[in-house]
Amino acid sequence: MITPPRVEGVVNVRGGRKLAFAEWGRPHGRPIIWLHGTPGARRQIPEAARVAADELDVRLVGIDRPGVGDSTPHLYDSILDFTSDLEIVADDLGFDEFAMIGLSGGGPYVLASAYALPDRVVAAAILGGVVPARGDERVPGGLVGTLAPLGRLVERFRLPLSLALTGFVWALRPFASPALDLYARISPEGDRRIFARPEVKAMFIDDIVSGSRRGMSAPVLDLVLFTRPWGFSLSDIKVPIRWWHGDADNIVPLAHGVHVLPLMPDAELYVRPGESHLGGLGAAEDVLGTLLALWDIHNARR
Repeated sequence: MITPPRVEGVVNVRGGRKLAFAEWGRPHGRPIIWLHGTPGARRQIPEAARVAADELDVRLVGIDRPGVGDSTPHLYDSILDFTSDLEIVADDLGFDEFAMIGLSGGGPYVLASAYALPDRVVAAAILGGVVPARGDERVPGGLVGTLAPLGRLVERFRLPLSLALTGFVWALRPFASPALDLYARISPEGDRRIFARPEVKAMFIDDIVSGSRRGMSAPVLDLVLFTRPWGFSLSDIKVPIRWWHGDADNIVPLAHGVHVLPLMPDAELYVRPGESHLGGLGAAEDVLGTLLALWDIHNARR
């Protein structure tokens, strides 16, 4: 029902830690790095994107953030600090230039990479991405904005929270399918349509089961970093940013995307009518095609 990774592995990064990756598509295609949501892991890539990667001559790579899958748990100083590890992964995989996609909680890490690595990131796509909850560019509301006042408390108790989350996920693993069905029933209509697709359900189950084998501290660490200053300004991002957002998103409201898009010099918003938080997954082929078109423009200008 879902295309398995062509290859999976780990890369040694700073401090003796590891970041894990999975690949689909063509081994010599143009590289596009996909950063998963919160929660999620490296296999949280829809089947449509896996198939399109092969058809479009793309080398599609998912990366586990620290604390999920086979990546070593680690709390960065800020989201910007992640980019030094990403550059090591890109070097190890042989990527001189690459595009990026960030789903939900992966969005801030993609934006940080676009800021920090403008000579390597040719274009980036954000699918319902989390926006700053601190600083001059903060946007109130949404799930992260509501939890922002608890950021310091989450940081202080991140170890017991991570252990509790891991235990909860491990307890649900034997019941992953009915648990996902239950979550879908209480989700907004747009997300219910996404979960109703059997290949999407299979992808989420495979991702959470395989990604939680060693623990699930990544969502807790993500929340700590989302509620800290990110370490850069969105207005300083020079890389083209294309943003897909459902107009019925109840986790990251569309107003968040509308607010931050004008802050970036080269950014465009694509609204998904009637779609909720996961609506961007249904646009996977358009997202890949848009990134490749921007890459062609980049090459032509150069």
